[in-house]
Order: sequence, then C-alpha cells, then structure tokens
Amino acid sequence: MSTANVITEQLTAAGRAIEHDSFAVIDREVASHAYTPAQWPIVRRMIHANADFDFNGLTDFHPRAVEAGVAAILSRSTRVVADVEMICVGLSAPRLGHFGMATHQFISDADVIETAKAEGTTRAVQAMRKAHRLGLINGAIVGIGNAPTALIELVRLIHEEGARPALVVGMPVGFVSAAESKDLMALENEVPWVVIRGRKGGSTLVVAAIHALLGLAEAQELTEKTSA
Repeated sequence: MSTANVITEQLTAAGRAIEHDSFAVIDREVASHAYTPAQWPIVRRMIHANADFDFNGLTDFHPRAVEAGVAAILSRSTRVVADVEMICVGLSAPRLGHFGMATHQFISDADVIETAKAEGTTRAVQAMRKAHRLGLINGAIVGIGNAPTALIELVRLIHEEGARPALVVGMPVGFVSAAESKDLMALENEVPWVVIRGRKGGSTLVVAAIHALLGLAEAQELTEKTSA
C-alpha cells in the first residue's frame, strides 16, 4: 500500500513536480533552522507561499501546536473559523472535504456590521463574537490573517468566556497592533497556537499553514492504515 499523499498534493504530475522542486530549493537555500521535523513542513510551505525566507525564524509554535492541529483534522469533527473570506476561499475544498471540514467567516454579515457600528468596535471583533455565540470556536482551527483586533478578541474570549479552539493560526499583518496581538496570543498556554512574530503575516500564510497541517494529517492517516 502506498504511503504517498494524494488528497493534499497537486492534482497533476507537472504541478506536483513544480511544488516538490520548489520545496527542494527552499531546503537547499535555508542554511539552518531550529524547527522540529513536524514544524518545518509548515514553515517551508509558508516560505513557498511568498518566497520570504524571513519566516524561518519569525514563525513560532506552541509546543503542542502541530499535534493538536493534526489531531483536530483527523477527528473529522473540526472546522476552520476565519477572520476574513479570503482564507475560506484560499483553502482547498477537496482537501477540506476529505476530512469532513467546513469553513466559516462572518466579517460581512449585516448583523456584524451593524453591531460593530453601534458599539464602536471593528467588524472582526464582532465576527469572532458571533462565531463564539454560534458554538463554532470550541474545537475549531481558528485562522486569523488580516485583523489584529480579531486575534485580540479571540484571546479575550479564551480568558473571559472559556473559548477553547483546537488550534489558533494567528498571522494578522499590519502596522497597528499586529505584532502586539501575536505576542499576546503567544502568552497563552492552554490553547495551542502558531504565530508569526512582528508585522508580517497575511491570509495567504494562514492558508499555507493549514494546507501543511492537512498534508501532515493525511501522511499520518496513511501511516496508520499501512501499519494496521
């Protein structure tokens, strides 16, 4: 029985060859790194997403982050809750579908917009609150790539309202509160996280990180089937 990933690979031989060659280039050009064998595929895919080698070093992991993310995916009962639609659109539907995963985002919902205006907050804050009210955050992989206020609100929900995501992929980009929001998330011990330190980030990096986790989950699934 083959142990090579299928669902989480490019669909054509040509596409697979380009992606694998790109990963090989990254491996060659990275002189060294301090990541574990489980963490490195995530960082490498993030570098691949935008050709920025700074993520070798800027990316930081809770000790249980990869384990928690893979376990959540393999449970086939998790979901992705995102701060913006771009993450939901960027994630591969077939890869998510293989693990029974759906995506959710509420940034443009009319009630979210109206409440944000009435309370003087951001849409991202209200979107996180709505996701929590609907019971979607607990056990979810929460991906935040655009709005630092979403990540700050998520930390508040964790501490004040008992929210318990399976994993937080916190990578908001920007110049106002972006670095601070990720530093705040990285102080959390009870909920696993992956963050990018500093100002850099973005939705494409969240997508890359989650795709890497899906690939790790498929590899573990195949290994378990082979050894059964």
